[in-house]
Amino acid sequence: MLKFKKIEDENNTPFDTSILDGVSDPVLIVDEGELVIDYNKAYRRLLEVDPSNTAIDKLKRNKKLRKIIKQCLAGKPTLPTEIYLPNPIGLYFDVKMWRLPDLMKKSPVWAMIVLTDVTSTKRMEQVRSDFVANVSHELRSPLSVLLGFIETLQGSARDDVEAQVRFLGIMEREAKRMTRLIDELLTLSKVEADEHIPPDDVVSIDQILNQVANSLSVRASGKGMKLQLIKQSDLPPITGDSDELEQVFQNLVSNAINYGIEETPIRLETGLITNLPESGLPGIYVAVTNQGEGIAEKELPRLTERFYRVDKGRSRSMGGTGLGLAIVKHIISRHRGYLDVKSEENKETTFTVMLPRIDESIDQTPL
Repeated sequence: MLKFKKIEDENNTPFDTSILDGVSDPVLIVDEGELVIDYNKAYRRLLEVDPSNTAIDKLKRNKKLRKIIKQCLAGKPTLPTEIYLPNPIGLYFDVKMWRLPDLMKKSPVWAMIVLTDVTSTKRMEQVRSDFVANVSHELRSPLSVLLGFIETLQGSARDDVEAQVRFLGIMEREAKRMTRLIDELLTLSKVEADEHIPPDDVVSIDQILNQVANSLSVRASGKGMKLQLIKQSDLPPITGDSDELEQVFQNLVSNAINYGIEETPIRLETGLITNLPESGLPGIYVAVTNQGEGIAEKELPRLTERFYRVDKGRSRSMGGTGLGLAIVKHIISRHRGYLDVKSEENKETTFTVMLPRIDESIDQTPL
């Protein structure tokens, strides 16, 4: 079993690990007894973020890793392998190993293990896999409906005018749903592609909110809702893309209408922020608040995931694609802003968009 100890030379002074510390990836040195006799600063940092020491335990108990260590120490060729260390965030590592020559009299043979973090690659692969699966699922349902009705209209309902009118209405709704899905997929793809390039136009949030309120007021009034604009009078302009920001607030206000209780107000409030989260820059905020069933706390971190819906059936019945908040997230990220969501079940839900002010904005040159 793998054990850990500190290397010392014949004079009982610590072994010089400056060479290993110069390697950015975590590195371990193992002797013939499968004893970890040293590791570098990168691996030490890995242990420090894991107070439960599961990183050490996982290495000790990993049979695949111990097997290739034995092969390496025996001089046999080894292939790269992958291990998972369940520290607080969970990390995947690609493991490569080399047999070292006799460097110390007490350790005739060593194995050097290098751990390369491949977590982001693994997660991107999972995201791509989930994305393809979700798109296929979202398209399969309306296509199945369309094909079923087409077969019916070509067969038993060929001469049934009443059935034709009803079926064609359903087919139109499903076709429009697929069109919305494709349009939002294209929008999301474009926003993600441009996310590293901050916009450079000067825009007025007041003007954008007025346009959004005007375009959605009829929908809101249809549910007895009133859009209340509570705007700070001296709100400064910001650097941004007016079309993208209008889409952000269109999506947020549309959600507030869809999931709010009838005959209740929807508030759009604006104001100044002294310090934006993460960047610490001064900025402005726009908060969209509605009264409704609310969102459970455990659901909040996943709201901006592609195709994630708190209430799948209700979202689909309203024509939702599950991509709206993902688009919102990436547009805000492109604007170097921040999205905060607070919700109390059966009370209020508030989506707050925070954006840097134009006079204090970060460097606008492309990354």
